[in-house]
Amino acid sequence: MSPAMQAAEEHAAPATAAGARLQQMRRRVRLGRLGVWAAMSAGPIALAVAVATPATVVRAAPATKPTTVKATVSANPSGYAAVFLSAWLRSRAGAESTAQARLAQSMAPDVDLPGTADAQPEPDSVVAVRSAQQTGTAWSVTVAAQYADGSVRYFAVPVAADSSGASFTVSGAPGVVAGPARTKGVQSPYTVAVPADSDVSSTAGEFLAAYLAGVGEVDRYLAPGVSLSPVLPAPYQTVTVQQMLAADQGAVAESVPADGTRVRVVAEVEALDSAGRWPLAYELTLKARSGRWEVTGLQSGTAQAGGARS
Repeated sequence: MSPAMQAAEEHAAPATAAGARLQQMRRRVRLGRLGVWAAMSAGPIALAVAVATPATVVRAAPATKPTTVKATVSANPSGYAAVFLSAWLRSRAGAESTAQARLAQSMAPDVDLPGTADAQPEPDSVVAVRSAQQTGTAWSVTVAAQYADGSVRYFAVPVAADSSGASFTVSGAPGVVAGPARTKGVQSPYTVAVPADSDVSSTAGEFLAAYLAGVGEVDRYLAPGVSLSPVLPAPYQTVTVQQMLAADQGAVAESVPADGTRVRVVAEVEALDSAGRWPLAYELTLKARSGRWEVTGLQSGTAQAGGARS
């Protein structure tokens, strides 16, 4: 090959490589233009996204298995046993078509009805007083039946529950049992006698008169942040403190102690209405503030902490 031709080929090779690179660049420009035009046709927002946002790889989240939550039902068939015994005591063999007999047999299909005479007294009230779980699904419920003459008879009613506690059945005939024994009373913490003319007695007595008899407003005796609604309609005409005992010596101080001092008292009161006299007792908590006692708690009432009051 002549030197001239060799030189021409050497010059042509770089030109061919450069041309290939130029073609690749032109393709990229054309693709870029197509992408921009497509984005412009979709709107300016899409254009901005197309220009500024890099490509993103989206991966599917791994599938999760649903979680099954099992709710545990506490099976205490005391109410069921009381309803059954009430119907059973009001039923008798030979009168299976009565409403009470049908109810008793539906709750205890395998239990016979009493074979009593028509003159058999029916209970005035029937209430469950105790229940004991013998096994996982077997219960024994003690039910008291009170009669018009004041007598009380106790029955043990066996009840079976399903595993979820949603269904019950009386599994056997009830049996007469002795009633629960009376336990010794707990020693009262209220051992300090509060004078009738003390500030504590005055505040507690006036508060209870407002609470039970509608004498004045309840709010004026309450501490800031305490809310308590009176009994409505007022059930009594008058309320008088008969005795007051305290659990703290601060309740008998000659003057109201420092702010924040708390005392607990039990007020034994006599409430009068059109039917007669009612001996009642209320446990109160009082707190000293600005030289006066204010009620902060009523054990059997609805006193709750609320927003601060001025």
